[in-house]
Amino acid sequence: MGGSTRATMRDVASLAGVSAKTVSNVVTGAAFVREDTRERVEQAMRKLDFVPNLSARSLRNGRSGVIALALPYLATSFSAELLDHIVQAARVKGLAVQVEQTGSEPRRERELLSRARAHLVDGLILNPIRLEDSALTDADRQLPVVLIGEVEHQLADHVGIDSVTGAAEMTRHVIARGARRIAVVGGDDQHAIATATSRLRLQGVRQALAEAGLPADARLTANHADWTMSGGAAAMTELLDRGIPFDAVIGFTDTLAAGALHVLQERGIRVPDDVLVTGFDDVELSRFTGPALSTVQIDRAQFAAAAVDLLVERIADPTGTPRSVTVPHQLLIRDSTSASPRGWSPEH
Repeated sequence: MGGSTRATMRDVASLAGVSAKTVSNVVTGAAFVREDTRERVEQAMRKLDFVPNLSARSLRNGRSGVIALALPYLATSFSAELLDHIVQAARVKGLAVQVEQTGSEPRRERELLSRARAHLVDGLILNPIRLEDSALTDADRQLPVVLIGEVEHQLADHVGIDSVTGAAEMTRHVIARGARRIAVVGGDDQHAIATATSRLRLQGVRQALAEAGLPADARLTANHADWTMSGGAAAMTELLDRGIPFDAVIGFTDTLAAGALHVLQERGIRVPDDVLVTGFDDVELSRFTGPALSTVQIDRAQFAAAAVDLLVERIADPTGTPRSVTVPHQLLIRDSTSASPRGWSPEH
C-alpha cells in the first residue's frame, strides 16, 4: 500500500487470493483455516502492514483485544527473544500483548489469573515455574490460558519442548567427544529452587550418563535461582571451588553457559581443549561467545505461533478439550565442543 492509506481486510484478501471472511477467520480464530491458506493470509498481512481494528472488534464481541504474557524473568535472552516472537504472532491476529514478570512468586500468577477471570484481558499465556505451585484450579477449566514451558496441566492448553530428550542428546554428544566427568550448571537435587525445567533437563543428563555407564555425581551439579549470566558464573565458581575434577559442562540455558564460560576463561581453563561447554535454547548470544556454544535449538517463532494460535482458539471456544503441542528441537554443534577434552582438576 502506498502513502498513508491504511490496508483493509479486503486488501489482504485480494493479495492472498481468498475471501474477506477467510481473512477474518485467520485474525479471530473463529473458524478453522487450512495451514497453507493461513500462511498465505499472514504473509499478505505482513506485506501490507495490516493492523486489525481492535476497537471495532471489541465493540462487536465484548473482548478487549488484549492478551497477557507472563514470564518468570524478562531480562534473560530467551525471554526477550520469545517475547518478540509472541508479540509478532499476536499482532497478526489483531491482538495487543500485555507483558508481566512473575519471578518465582505463585502470588503473581494468581493475580494474573484473577485478571483473566475478570475479563480484563481476553486470555493469558503463562510460563509457570513449578507444577506444585500452579495457581490453576478445577474452576478454571474454561479459562483462556495457554501454559508454555515444562509445566503441563490437564486444565489448560500447553506448548513446550522435550527437555529430557534435548538434554540427553547433548550429554550423549559430549560423551561421544570423550567426556567422562560431566558437570551441570542449572540443576541440582534441592527441590526448594529446582524448577520444572531444571528437573527435566537434569533427568535427561542422568539418563544419558546411565546409558553410558557413567556416574551421576551430585557434587558436579550447581544451581542458582537466578538463571542469568551472573547465576551461571556463580554456579561455575562454586563447582571449581569444590575441587571435583570434570571435563564437560552442560549448561541448562545458553545464558547460564555464557556465565560459566566466562569463569572458566578467567581461571585459565581452556574451552574446548580442557573442558567442553554446552548451552540450551540457541539464543543469539550463543553464536557470539568465545568459543561459540554448542546448544539445543528451539524454533521460537514456531513456539510463539503455536502458543498464540492455541490461545485464540481457546478464547473462541472455551469448552474444547485442552491440547498439548511439542515444538521440535535439534542439536547445533559449535566450537565449544569441537575437541576431545583433557579435563580439569584442581592440580592442573
